[in-house]
Amino acid sequence: MNFAKVALSQGRNGSGSVNGDTESVTYDDHMEESRRIQKKADRWLMVGAFCMGTLVLGVIGFPIFLYGLMILRRAGRAGFSVRPLMVTLIGFLVFIDAALNSFGWALDLVANHTLIDRTVTVAWGNFFDAGYFWHYNELRIGGSGAPGEKSWEVACILVVFPMRMAAAYAFLQMKRWGHQWLIVTCWFGVVIWVGYTFNMTMYADLRYTHIGFPVIAWWIYDIFYITPFLAIPYLHTVNRELFTD
Repeated sequence: MNFAKVALSQGRNGSGSVNGDTESVTYDDHMEESRRIQKKADRWLMVGAFCMGTLVLGVIGFPIFLYGLMILRRAGRAGFSVRPLMVTLIGFLVFIDAALNSFGWALDLVANHTLIDRTVTVAWGNFFDAGYFWHYNELRIGGSGAPGEKSWEVACILVVFPMRMAAAYAFLQMKRWGHQWLIVTCWFGVVIWVGYTFNMTMYADLRYTHIGFPVIAWWIYDIFYITPFLAIPYLHTVNRELFTD
């Protein structure tokens, strides 16, 4: 860790004190400045992640998120004690994935008669998944009429995705319970991936007939659910002592 840069900065600002315990004061200044930089980066990262999680504001959120990453990267190169970059990427990857799925499915589940949902969802059905076009708003619960779709929506929106977002947030705060629960919810994600893709395969004649991108659509769906497979190896191999109680 480069303590000299912090000490020099404090001296120039006139806030540093000179005494026999220079090393101790320098260390405290270093940790205080590291926390300040981490909070600044997190503000940009959270705003960017929130915007990307809405999908509609993703174009705005992506450069904001990249700016937050740039702050962390520069701080790490300068020797400050900031969160490891891999922890940041894994945590926000899981958070954004859960937010994206929650936003889209929540619209279909509870806002299926709104103009924005009828426009976006029916367009999605025409291009990628006919399950969101077939018998739309004709069930007791409106929205997609695809077999099994509502069961997955309720289970994931009310249980899995909130757990994943909470675990990801605690993981980013370097909390041990966040690390533990992120492992649990990522394995939940594996269950979702297997079950949902199998359900789509069983009804492929309904979901992938007469749409714009039938084969490409299949891979688009897989990408949205692949985050557990990216996060689990890291979560099981990372040094757990990095996370506090």
